Amino acid sequence: MHATSIVHPPITLASGVTIPDSKMAREVTELVRDTEGSLLFNHSSRVYYFAAAAGKRKGLAFDPELLYVSAMFHDMGLTPKHSSAIDRFEVDGANAAREFLRQHGISRQDIDTVWTSIALHTTPGIPQYMHPVVALLTNGVEMDVLGIAYPEFSDADREAIVAAYPRTEHFKEDIIQAFYDGIKHKPATTFGNVKADVLADKDPKFQRMNFCSVIRGSRWKG
Repeated sequence: MHATSIVHPPITLASGVTIPDSKMAREVTELVRDTEGSLLFNHSSRVYYFAAAAGKRKGLAFDPELLYVSAMFHDMGLTPKHSSAIDRFEVDGANAAREFLRQHGISRQDIDTVWTSIALHTTPGIPQYMHPVVALLTNGVEMDVLGIAYPEFSDADREAIVAAYPRTEHFKEDIIQAFYDGIKHKPATTFGNVKADVLADKDPKFQRMNFCSVIRGSRWKG
């Protein structure tokens, strides 16, 4: 299915969570539909709903529009259009979001928040101590990909989100393949982050960089 044929109307959860009704939100939806395939578009949409639902449950104050942009751009760096040769895919997505937000006159502070949320969404142990948008984007990604905090979401919410933005029959393998396809041309960018596991799983010739070896191989004598 081509990305432009994806048509899923926004849903409203019992908690009131829905996609922001704004010009910027509509534009980012169209942009992601036109750039990503249905796998990543639906994944990103689910990430937003899980992230926003987590925020409501935790009583966090957050800007739904900024969270939505973060969710929709978080995997944009996996697409050929936005993939650089040397930066982590997370940084590529963050940079794309930053340019989009600049065009909409968003403040530097809010742009920095969105950039950070995307750049850190695969870096465990840090986002939860940061701005709610940063923390919640990671919550949403972890729920949809890893099933973290799965029992904390109601059956009704999970079913409604997946019905509107379906998981493929073999989503677990499909998303791993999508990660691999998006980063295989720049394996060095996975040093020190979880995407090294993806390359190790998919490419038998992949050799991880070793932090201790880098230390020992430096030009320092002692």
